[in-house]
Amino acid sequence: MAFDVGERYTKHEHRIRMRDGVHLFTSVLVPKDESSPYPILLYRSPFGLAPYGPDEELRVGRQTRALLEAGYILVMQDVRGRLMSEGRFTHVRPHNPNKGIGDVDESTDTYDTIDWLLAHVPNHNGRVGIYGISYVGFFTLAGIIDTHPAIKAASPQAPVGDLFLGDDWVHGGAFMLAHAFNSAHAYPDQANPLRPKVDVPFDWGTDDGYEFFLNAGPIGNLTSAFRPAGNQTWDELLTHSTYDEFWQSRAIWRHLQNVTCPVLTVGGWFDAEDLSGPLRAHRALREANPDTPATLVMGPWTHGGWSAYDGHRLGHVDFASDTSAFYREHVIVPFFEHHLKDAPDPGLPPALVFETGTNTWRRHEAWPPPAAERRMLYFGAGGALGFQPPKEADASDSYVSDPAKPVPYVGYTVREMPEEYMVSDQRFAATRPDVLVYATEPLEDDLVVAGPITPKLFVSTTGTDSDWIVKLIDVYPPDRSTPAASGEGAGNDPGVPAMTLAGYQQLVRGWPLRGKFRRSMTTPEPFEPGKVEAVEFTMPDVNHAFRRGHRVMVQVQSTWFPLIDRNPQTFVDIPRAKPEDFKAVTQLVFRSKAAPSGIEIGVLPGPFAAAGDGRAAS
Repeated sequence: MAFDVGERYTKHEHRIRMRDGVHLFTSVLVPKDESSPYPILLYRSPFGLAPYGPDEELRVGRQTRALLEAGYILVMQDVRGRLMSEGRFTHVRPHNPNKGIGDVDESTDTYDTIDWLLAHVPNHNGRVGIYGISYVGFFTLAGIIDTHPAIKAASPQAPVGDLFLGDDWVHGGAFMLAHAFNSAHAYPDQANPLRPKVDVPFDWGTDDGYEFFLNAGPIGNLTSAFRPAGNQTWDELLTHSTYDEFWQSRAIWRHLQNVTCPVLTVGGWFDAEDLSGPLRAHRALREANPDTPATLVMGPWTHGGWSAYDGHRLGHVDFASDTSAFYREHVIVPFFEHHLKDAPDPGLPPALVFETGTNTWRRHEAWPPPAAERRMLYFGAGGALGFQPPKEADASDSYVSDPAKPVPYVGYTVREMPEEYMVSDQRFAATRPDVLVYATEPLEDDLVVAGPITPKLFVSTTGTDSDWIVKLIDVYPPDRSTPAASGEGAGNDPGVPAMTLAGYQQLVRGWPLRGKFRRSMTTPEPFEPGKVEAVEFTMPDVNHAFRRGHRVMVQVQSTWFPLIDRNPQTFVDIPRAKPEDFKAVTQLVFRSKAAPSGIEIGVLPGPFAAAGDGRAAS
């Protein structure tokens, strides 16, 4: 029989007063069975708790439903300045480490909320857990700074950790155009409290996002899409185009001090929005709070996919099992049951990560695993790729990058950013003249890559600014006959063509660097045309096994549109660029003895370097 929230729980609504007099709208689900006390689970969100009303059942995902089935008092709150809560909303509100009497931030709002709940909600056991995905993950992180004594466990999931250093709106200094434009529409300016209104969808005028953004011209022209009311979020994004104090003050990972409760940080290898957040947050938590238990869980998931989908597949790539059910049954529910109800310790390791390629859960004592040896894969003549450094005295490859004809990021027509792009077939790009392609011979043994990917390029450009996009790709054997995945959780846009995986070029990780930020995200510098420069940057971690018979491929390009905005390839403040600033340029990537371009990867010593978890399909 399916679990019925309304049958087991009663919903109450409250307005909880903060220390500065602002009231936050809060829904509380209380178990009808009062035979024993329950822990409290707190979920603070900017997205609204609709449908409002004590007789209306809250909409919850698979993760929250599994926790409710186990028995908890669930508290869900509209954060300050959003929907039915009073106050002024500030995106990723800066943490104030030097608060005086009456000063507020997200840590104080969390603290005051818990104080009120402990005093006013009956039949609790005095223990509180806090959790949430994405933006709610940010509020989870902010809420455990100077941890309230009642918080005994926390799970920030896909948390927004730093909006300029790799989360949501900026990757490698490049503006994530497709996602940011769509996200800004989700945050219209408003006075609070305000019941949710019926959204009026933006009229794109086309189903082709590539066409829409290309025809718009410079991104400053897109501001007109938010008229007449305007949009503060969009204005902030265009105004703060470097890693200035505005963004630095909102980097919550810099403030994760005095965290005293066990923390389970969760992320997805194919999270198109907040892949960097969990990796950065986990590292910061471990460094700032070495005595606090902390576990990192990374699965083969999209953004929040562990709660929204079964995690069996993404696009055409199959992961061989219901990974989300494994997570619920063996990770998240046992984690909270242990710390909030004294259930048996689930024995989670410091890192529980899913290894794509072999489709196996791996347990590590640290992440990245210390056993991963850092090795260089070098670019070679004729598109070769290998571990041997080049011997040529003078060698390079070139292409013309034209912002009027940018390289698309998927090989099919799409409007909003599809999560499937994270594993999308790259054969459409490999045939373009403005994409360099390097590949190994078919592998004789599995090659297991774990940890961050570091492109180390020697380049020159005829322009004064350029983007450098590097993609790590798994090339499937040409005789593979397994059909592509489909069905629930596939993440397929209707435009994704059906295919077999013969010769499939699966994106494992792709990341840009906006060249002006090659030395500093705060102080951009132009390129000197024709001058050879070293360009090095770090892409988010992977845990992927390139199987025997597969090939490792690297693609290098300078446009990736409209996933990121177009670099004019002249040194200007891009949000204020004019049409005449956009220039075609010639790019050179060197692969000589003195300038050996390639990517650095972490290689585990063998396919069985980490013991697999027997409960997961391989």
